[in-house]
Amino acid sequence: MTRRERLMVATQKGRADKLPFFHYWRHSQIGWAERECRNRGMGVNWARPSYVIKMHGTEISEKQAVISGQAVIRRTYSTPVGSIYLLEKREPGVGQWHAQRSWRDVSPWQIERLIKKPEDYKVLKYIVENTEYIADYFPIEQAMDWLGEEGVVIDHLPHSPMQMLMIDWIGSEQGRFFFHLADYPDLVEELYRAISKSREPLYEIAAKSPAAIVLCGDNIDGVLVNPKLFEKYFIPQYEKQAKVLHHHGKLMAVHTDGRLKALKDLIAKTPIDIIEAFHPPPMGDLSVGEALSVWKDKVIWIGFPGSVYHLGPEATKRHALNMLREAGTGERLAVAMSTENLVSNENLRMLTAVLEKADLPLTREKIDRIEKSLA
Repeated sequence: MTRRERLMVATQKGRADKLPFFHYWRHSQIGWAERECRNRGMGVNWARPSYVIKMHGTEISEKQAVISGQAVIRRTYSTPVGSIYLLEKREPGVGQWHAQRSWRDVSPWQIERLIKKPEDYKVLKYIVENTEYIADYFPIEQAMDWLGEEGVVIDHLPHSPMQMLMIDWIGSEQGRFFFHLADYPDLVEELYRAISKSREPLYEIAAKSPAAIVLCGDNIDGVLVNPKLFEKYFIPQYEKQAKVLHHHGKLMAVHTDGRLKALKDLIAKTPIDIIEAFHPPPMGDLSVGEALSVWKDKVIWIGFPGSVYHLGPEATKRHALNMLREAGTGERLAVAMSTENLVSNENLRMLTAVLEKADLPLTREKIDRIEKSLA
């Protein structure tokens, strides 16, 4: 099987010849180790958007500023109902490397969000209601042409409505989002509904894109998104999105990279097809075996824990072997070398050395042979 075929068969709940494993382009180094690992079976996944946006009635300006001795970018959004701004820290390399990350894999970081006070909500609501989504399939078509059978191109959507507020526009640092939800519930709810309404055309665009898989770029974690919030604000959005995507034969993935034990039963009730970026312990709190058991109708794309990489190649090998021992026969699984961070050449080669030998169906004897071959 090709790398693309292997991943798609597993994602459609069939049995591939081997356990699929891949690297995301946005985190992947380009060079001798990456080439070696791809020659040994590692695929490449590329997430690209199917749309561009046009903000009507909004002017955007940027200027450099120094705040408390720190160089930042101040981006201002000016509308007929007022202006809002954010402050963004950009480490060296941002704009010159993958996915707007720095040389050291640190994304641009907002040190002040768009929403700071109650008056800011009406401005952002105006922007949301006057944002137009326009189909643009060229980025996906180009990536598919370049990638061929080396991997899968995924249609990448932004955070779902409430996570736009939690992560992008209000922020959860020092509990900011939760204070806003408690102090200004009507404003939060009104903006949430406006975002939800504005996104409806976007789902139609994604449903008609050339990509077979559409990723909702959330960051689901049971501490940030407690069960009450998940049930009220997230499940309805996933159902709305899935209804459109499934009608057009698309598979729906959601970025669920956090601690999920508190949400596992609710996640089981969602129409999500792919639990993407699932992190087992030590970063998550749900094992691979338990996840497969509770999500019997879902496919799991595991994000190999970055904290293990910090312990070096031997720890990476041990963790990978233990992960295989929890994986049952290996169906409904794929492994991403990383979903968030850079991976050293040494760790990339070690994880490849384990996964390239993971023929399906997995058995205890096969895994023991892999371990002996790497002793």
